Amino acid sequence: MKSNLISKSETSALLKTVSEQWEMDLPKIKNLKVHQILDDAQIITGKGIKILKINDDYLPFLSETETLEKFPNVTVDMGAVKFMCKGANLMRPGIKSFTEFEKDKLVCIVEESQHKFLAVGKSVVSSSEAEAMDKGEVIKNLHYISDKFWETGKTIYD
Repeated sequence: MKSNLISKSETSALLKTVSEQWEMDLPKIKNLKVHQILDDAQIITGKGIKILKINDDYLPFLSETETLEKFPNVTVDMGAVKFMCKGANLMRPGIKSFTEFEKDKLVCIVEESQHKFLAVGKSVVSSSEAEAMDKGEVIKNLHYISDKFWETGKTIYD
């Protein structure tokens, strides 16, 4: 795995892109490190932040609870947990409750008993559309506990 520090200008451009995608302000961070995991995937680390980049999507890394709590979330029943941890997309029947979200936005998936973050995905429908659904796909699973990024990410510290 190749790791390198990125320049100040690259850092500020990357943080600006992530802030816009996530619709939240990120603190100014110096010395961002990019860890190339696969051809299409990187883990970006800096003081107090860990970001997973897959293709052009920037995702909050699942170990970063403080960041994950700022995103809309969906609580799933225990029956959905094992499927989420194998990378399945989230279907409407597995959802217990959710906060408000728009279509094509990042949404965190939380399990109902311990309220632990299981996955980060992109919504296929908005929360108001999901409300009216009985079945069908609601969230496309992009990063989940035990995926290849999770295993690699556990070995990367700043």
